[in-house]
Amino acid sequence: MTNRLEIEVSTREVLGTTMAFREAGAASAPVVLFLHGNPTSSYIWRNIIPLVESVGHCIAPDLVGFGQSGRPDLDYRFADHARYLDAFIDSLDTQSAYLVAQDWGTALAFHLAARRPNFVRGLAFMEFIRPMASWEDFHQTAVARETFRKFRTPEVGEQMVLEANAFVERVLPGSIVRKLADHELAAYRAPFPTAESRKPVLALPRELPIAGEPSDVHAMLETAHAALKTAQYPKLLFTGEPGALVSPAFGREFAATLRHCSVMNLGSGLHYLQEDHPDAIGRALAGWIAGIEAARAISVLPAAA
Repeated sequence: MTNRLEIEVSTREVLGTTMAFREAGAASAPVVLFLHGNPTSSYIWRNIIPLVESVGHCIAPDLVGFGQSGRPDLDYRFADHARYLDAFIDSLDTQSAYLVAQDWGTALAFHLAARRPNFVRGLAFMEFIRPMASWEDFHQTAVARETFRKFRTPEVGEQMVLEANAFVERVLPGSIVRKLADHELAAYRAPFPTAESRKPVLALPRELPIAGEPSDVHAMLETAHAALKTAQYPKLLFTGEPGALVSPAFGREFAATLRHCSVMNLGSGLHYLQEDHPDAIGRALAGWIAGIEAARAISVLPAAA
């Protein structure tokens, strides 16, 4: 895949460390906040942002411990990421934003939206995290379920993720339909050259709320999903065929439980849909945002005499 012009990475001081971010689009446009998952970074949005910047002020942060952001001394639990993301958003001094999220970015987006619903102009999401009653609900393939069980097993997970770098070398490319180019895989490898640097990558699979554990993450996301079901802001769910966490059929069923949620099936795709369908996602987001903004503008026009 040919990359579009690389978007410059900036940094901002947040809670005693730095958070890196990619930024594009007019400062006067509505903010569009892109949230990545594990083990990626804002780099995963590189081919999508150029298609959205005509309608939005695009900002894509690297979560702490990922991409080019700082690596403070943390456990890198879900609550840690939520705290740093909150501080990053507060530093932007913006009153509202569209949220565009995948993987753990969706959990952060749902959690944020539940606490600050008036901040959200719209929510677009894909391959999302949710509380799961059992391991059978986690992934569509038994092999992936067994792999993630091992990630959560003490010592075994450390050997696989910290020492062998299995999440970057196996899970990431194995969850994309096309083959990543050498320079693309190198960009994903770059933030994690050592076992110590991979600590955030191992932490997140151990945070997945499966069968009620971890109990605090499960409770936070139960609350977030309950709020999502009653939220009035527009929503757009992207699915891939067959998907990894979210099949097209499950996506349609889930969207039907929400208010004002459209579904777009992108076609062949697994987990990292941004790598297989950047053009379709980018163009759909641009049209979706433009339509919402046009409707908002009409709604505030004075009534005809």
